[in-house]
Amino acid sequence: MDGKVKEQKRHQAKHSGPKAQKKLKKQGGSTEEDECKRNPKAFAVQSAVRMAKTFHRAQDIKTKKHHIPLVDRTPLEPPPVVIVVVGPPKVGKSTLIRCLIKNFTRQKMGDICGPVTIVSGKKRRLTFMECNNDINTMIDLAKVADLVLMLIDASFGFEMETFEFLNICQVHGFPRIMGVLTHLDSFKNNKTLRKTKKNLKHRFWTEVYQGAKLFYLSGMVYGEYQTQEVKNLGRFISVMKFRPLVWQTSHPYVLVDRMEDLTDPERVRTDPKCDRTVSLYGYLRGTHLKNKGQVHVPGVGDFQVSDVNFLPDPCPLPDAQKKRALNEKERLLYAPMAGVGGVVYDKDAVYIDLPANHVNQQQEEVRPTTELVQSLIDTHATLDAKMAASKVSLFSGSVTLDPTDIEQQSGEKEGPHEKQVWDPNTQRERRAVVFTEEEEEEDAVTGSSDEEDDNSEDSEQEKEADEEDDNLSTFLKDARARSERTEKTAPPVKRQRVEEEMLVFADSEDDLEMSEEESEEKGQSGRAGDSGHCSEEDEEETEDEEEEDDDQESDDESVEEEGAALMEQTASESEEEGEKGTLKWKEGLQQKASEAFLRHQEAAPNLRKLVYGSVVEADDSEEDKEELGGLFRVSRPQKSKKFKANAVDCSRFIPDTSHNWDLEEMLNSIRDCFVTGKWEESQDAATLLKEDEELYGDFEDLETGEVHKGQTGLQDQAENSEKDDDNDDEAEESLVKVDDEEVQKNKRLDKKRRLKERFDAEYDDGDATYFDDLKEEMQKQAELNRAEFEDVDDETRVQYEGFRPGMYVRLEISSIPCEFVINFDPHYPVILGGLGSSEGNIGYLQMRLKKHRWYERILKTRDPLILSLGWRRFQTIPLYHIEDHNGRHRLLKYTPQHMHCGASIWGPITPQGTGFLAVQSVAGTKANFRIAATGVVLDLDKSVTVVKKLKLIGYPYKIFKNTCFIKGMFNTVLEVAKFEGASVRTVSGVRGQIKKALSTPPGAYRATFEDRLLMSDIVFLRSWYPVSVPQLYNPVTSLLLPVGQKDNWAGMRTMGQLKHDLGIRNKPNADSLYKPIVRGQRHFNPLHIPKELQKSLPFKSKPKQQQSKGKTPRDLQRPSVIREPHERKVAALLHALSTVHNYKRKKAHMVQHAKHKEFLQQKGKQEEAKLKRQKEARKKLYRVMGQMDRKKLRSSLKGAPQED
Repeated sequence: MDGKVKEQKRHQAKHSGPKAQKKLKKQGGSTEEDECKRNPKAFAVQSAVRMAKTFHRAQDIKTKKHHIPLVDRTPLEPPPVVIVVVGPPKVGKSTLIRCLIKNFTRQKMGDICGPVTIVSGKKRRLTFMECNNDINTMIDLAKVADLVLMLIDASFGFEMETFEFLNICQVHGFPRIMGVLTHLDSFKNNKTLRKTKKNLKHRFWTEVYQGAKLFYLSGMVYGEYQTQEVKNLGRFISVMKFRPLVWQTSHPYVLVDRMEDLTDPERVRTDPKCDRTVSLYGYLRGTHLKNKGQVHVPGVGDFQVSDVNFLPDPCPLPDAQKKRALNEKERLLYAPMAGVGGVVYDKDAVYIDLPANHVNQQQEEVRPTTELVQSLIDTHATLDAKMAASKVSLFSGSVTLDPTDIEQQSGEKEGPHEKQVWDPNTQRERRAVVFTEEEEEEDAVTGSSDEEDDNSEDSEQEKEADEEDDNLSTFLKDARARSERTEKTAPPVKRQRVEEEMLVFADSEDDLEMSEEESEEKGQSGRAGDSGHCSEEDEEETEDEEEEDDDQESDDESVEEEGAALMEQTASESEEEGEKGTLKWKEGLQQKASEAFLRHQEAAPNLRKLVYGSVVEADDSEEDKEELGGLFRVSRPQKSKKFKANAVDCSRFIPDTSHNWDLEEMLNSIRDCFVTGKWEESQDAATLLKEDEELYGDFEDLETGEVHKGQTGLQDQAENSEKDDDNDDEAEESLVKVDDEEVQKNKRLDKKRRLKERFDAEYDDGDATYFDDLKEEMQKQAELNRAEFEDVDDETRVQYEGFRPGMYVRLEISSIPCEFVINFDPHYPVILGGLGSSEGNIGYLQMRLKKHRWYERILKTRDPLILSLGWRRFQTIPLYHIEDHNGRHRLLKYTPQHMHCGASIWGPITPQGTGFLAVQSVAGTKANFRIAATGVVLDLDKSVTVVKKLKLIGYPYKIFKNTCFIKGMFNTVLEVAKFEGASVRTVSGVRGQIKKALSTPPGAYRATFEDRLLMSDIVFLRSWYPVSVPQLYNPVTSLLLPVGQKDNWAGMRTMGQLKHDLGIRNKPNADSLYKPIVRGQRHFNPLHIPKELQKSLPFKSKPKQQQSKGKTPRDLQRPSVIREPHERKVAALLHALSTVHNYKRKKAHMVQHAKHKEFLQQKGKQEEAKLKRQKEARKKLYRVMGQMDRKKLRSSLKGAPQED
């Protein structure tokens, strides 16, 4: 064994199968194609019939996958995907939602109330909604769900709720369904677990479709599902695609995630039962919603929308950036009903959710936003009271300022303030804006004392932010002026004049706040304040304060627009100043305007920000920054390096008055600066383009497979094409100039596309089908719809096309029942379903209906039934009928067992082809299956007349040959007249016809029949009587019930339920009872043949005249024998002897029989023994014979020659 190691037996290499093929592919060896070439016969068609069958089957499968193509109406920013989590109680619905929310947003949630919206990725948001065990909730959520997570308790198996929800989904358009198995940790045996999984999977596939996804959650860790499994489930949800459902894409709808009561509190106090005005919030889905439309709230009723407007998205998608994952700021969670979500802005209010009961309670640091909100709530004194008591010193060494100083200045230039005005048109108080100029005009007589009073009143009221902003600029200006007075001793009058001049032509509010030194420096350098571009220093200072959603506005206005805007600004300022009587500013107005315009143009912008959109610049440490009072920094941009670098702006042409552009020399000096001028060889665009095409030539786009030809390649291909293409080519060669670069590029692209289309038309003609053409047409339509309103702002778009899906809207609905608000429960979904133009009306509907095969009882005509049709759930009384072969719709008393039947109802008009389902009761949970029937809407009118059979009975009272007089069928002559010519029939089958009414007994008539009737015959007339459909439409108002009783809605009861509840026993009809049939003995009259007829009859048919036997005569009667006593004794003795003899003979015979039987048995035994002996002898004989034969054979083999 020293040094010898036993070598392990190697695995046998695979020569065939998928593993071997993989290895061959890696090595670049032969594949299946090579095998086909090497041995074509082995891969040839063996059977043409089998191949045809295979092909047909493949085509059938392919065709089954086709759907009717729909126009893709999904908006660019789609609404969140509605994910409904369904399952029986205690199966883990809330836990799964909490785990998924934690997976996507890193936040924990408590109670799941109402819809929970989260951002799951860059382009997808999800709305989770838990579906409780109420059938109303199941029906409503099945209509709005995009994806259903169906939770199944694997330890128990399928429950009835699962199958009920699947059937509801099948009726209302089948959304995507994903099964989730829970409680798998209860299986201790692995084999049992595998078997259970397999059984549940195959049953689930039977109900949904073959290959439906079934997800397994193996167990729980600390009350939550395993992180990796939840993450995998989240990935499935994130990438899932959804099929547009017809009802959803043709109707707008909102899954409400917030509800506010807008009713006047005083009105509610005086009348608590008054109708309420509520505003409902949510993402609009489906199609466009028009304002003032009609909506249906399932569980409440139909309403008119009084107002709709869109709000900023509370859970917006992150900005489109090329990154893999979302950062923490973009992991948004919005669930107002569950008390989660930040600040919500509404028309007239701001709603703030504080994190006292927020999801992340364990935060160590309190956010700054929270601190601010908390301090606002905790404050006791109002802002104006605090302002009045405060003093401020803006700069070091400056005088402290009181609010009174500011009021004296701000009193001159007072901003607008509000005034409460009652508007009789809208019946509400409105906030009118009152400007001080208007008041001054009205109160021209009053002096300055009135103004002071106004100011004091205003300070007592709540001041608007606008007023404070107006005061702030003058306040800062004066503060700076005061601080400078303490430092420098310059004449204040002059300074004031310079300030006034500068303020007249201030370009922006920033100019109003500049110090005098800055303004003087600007005057020297000829530069105005703000050019509309953010400078680098400003960018650095404001970068920290900027939020992600702030829009950075760039100044794209042309020179002329800016100049015009400046002139308008000066004009508007002049109107304001004019009323004060100062007209000094009018001197040299044109010159001042042109100077300001030039200053504005020469302002050096930040070119890096213009080009790249953002600036990241290192701090200039060497730059000296003066600080004023430790608070403000004095900006001296003229001395900075950045200013010098940006001073020469090549993107702007500075108007210079020294140049005279009328001279030819001046024009020639700049002629070659433009693209049409003569350029150098290395910079000429036409030359560069040609070089590029020669260098790169043809290339193929590997992603799309499209071949892009170079200029030479294109020319070669175009030679074979039509003449118009050649002309295009020549035109291109002549027009390759830089100013038309875009046009040329587009032409080349068009030409390539035309060539590719021609190529495709030649080679791919067979593959294009009608289905593909239809899909392409739909795609074009969708692109056209999208492109039409692409560049229009939302306010304008809404007026033309309505509110588009994906918007977060606020719908105001008036006159909603007060119970909706009082009994509001966020665990029950509130859905606003938009109705079409005619869907608000109620009328007759014809339907095709089939009783569900799992519902144990058949349905009875005129029993109230609860239907879910469209958005609505309502109770109605259906009439079931079936169409006969002659087109008659015959009323049925009960639904047929395994067939469709017609149903006529009185209900809301719903488009044809809409599916519906029926339940008998929505109250509580039943032990058995709750869905009674399913069906579809066929017609929307009263064209179908349902008739029922009516049998009228009469009796003959006078019979002639084939004519009878019938009574008891009708009551008047008029009734008979109506039925003249009608066919009648007797019970025995004799057919007849009504001829004419008789006068004497009222209602009697004369009728003729095929044969003569008997008086015992009953005559009946079979007629058809039209039945009217009962007009009952009773909406299911489950959301108006008190909390905890919303699943107990009870409508109209059936006759059976009423009798059961009231304890009424059904009395049977006496005629319907079964009685014993007593048939009377019938006596037939003797056959009477006339004598004349008897003469002509043959002898055998003639009646024979037989005499009846009379009494036997006395002499012929035999006399009876009477024995003597001795004879009687002899006869008795003989009888006794014969009896004994017979008995002895019988006994002897029985003994003999027994002996014979015994003898036969012994004989049988002997026979068996004999046969056995013979068998043994034969065996011995055969054995000896066999041995002899073998010996003979052996001896013959021994003696045979060897070569044989």
